[in-house]
Amino acid sequence: MSTPHTTAPSPSPSPEPRHAGWLELFFDLVFVAFVAQLSHGLHGDPSWRDFGVFLALYFPPWWMWANLTVSANLFKDDSARRRLAMLAAMLCLALMAAAVPEADGDRAPAYALGYAGTRLVLLALWWPATRFPAPQTLPRWRPLTYCLLSALLWAGSAAVPAPWIYPVWAGLLIAEMILLLTSRGRGVPGRLHTGHLVERVGLFVIIVLGESVLALITSTDHVWTAAAGVVAVLGFVLLAALWWSYFDFASTAAERVIGTAGGRDAYLLARDVAGFLHFFVTAAVISMAAGLATAVEESGHDHLARGAVWALCGGLALYHAAHALIALRFGRPLRQVAVWAVPGIGIPLLVVLGADTLAPWLVVLLLAAEAIVHLLYAKALARRRTALPG
Repeated sequence: MSTPHTTAPSPSPSPEPRHAGWLELFFDLVFVAFVAQLSHGLHGDPSWRDFGVFLALYFPPWWMWANLTVSANLFKDDSARRRLAMLAAMLCLALMAAAVPEADGDRAPAYALGYAGTRLVLLALWWPATRFPAPQTLPRWRPLTYCLLSALLWAGSAAVPAPWIYPVWAGLLIAEMILLLTSRGRGVPGRLHTGHLVERVGLFVIIVLGESVLALITSTDHVWTAAAGVVAVLGFVLLAALWWSYFDFASTAAERVIGTAGGRDAYLLARDVAGFLHFFVTAAVISMAAGLATAVEESGHDHLARGAVWALCGGLALYHAAHALIALRFGRPLRQVAVWAVPGIGIPLLVVLGADTLAPWLVVLLLAAEAIVHLLYAKALARRRTALPG
């Protein structure tokens, strides 16, 4: 007779390379719709309230994506049970995405119920770990509080009227993060597969970059002029430079640093970099996608609307700031990081100051030039490190 824990998916301790499975790639498709919905809310001339709503609505699905990705990383399981759980999570996230346009209004209950459903899916994925043999056993109170209690409270928040529902959501998210931060990796069964985790985060970055390219293309539906074409090409150059620098340097550095950390340190680095800081990396690109689309649509104007300027320039500044924090978290010296982070953040903010006198194409050109110089500096620095003896 088999013992209870033999039916649970066992964490893989082997260092064998792992790649994203077909189910994970299919699961990510729902975030294509999510990103499109969120980016659409920043088109035109968004206000500070619009930016706040965007960040507030983006964090819960991102947080759930990070949680589900870690569970897939720890538990190498392709059973029908896990497949059905992930498909259920897709439906819940699709409900949240459909609620985004009015999530700060009439669709707030649907958004809350969708998130509650994802917490129940997370419970189903983690509960078998409570039956692992010691020392890998996960204490039952952790999934019961982090998943089940959170799901019940989120479902209950659907009955709370606006605007009180939004502080309730914020409190619930803060409680989830406190539970995670205070655990410091204790009770996590198995070890992280660094290559798989970095690949999954990189695939999400591809999603938001892809939304940016799509925004450039679809924005030409509204304007078909030479000026619009120039802005679209410059926008593509900006996105290409960001892609190049991210996958040549940021992702490889993450795999190297997290992979060599080992044990609990690897978990803490992955939590901070993949779970928290990449929220700002991806949010920045989504914001830039909206700003680029508006720049194409307003290519014939004397200057961009102030909200579009902040979406575009502020997005690039936030992108560099997030990568600076990642570099510091990896232990890079502050002086070394400041060399590229200060101009990376400062130049887009300077463009904001002069945007009222700059044509849309010139705004995008300046940002593309900054991204290219940033890429060239990273390549030169990598060559210099390679040339050093030892």
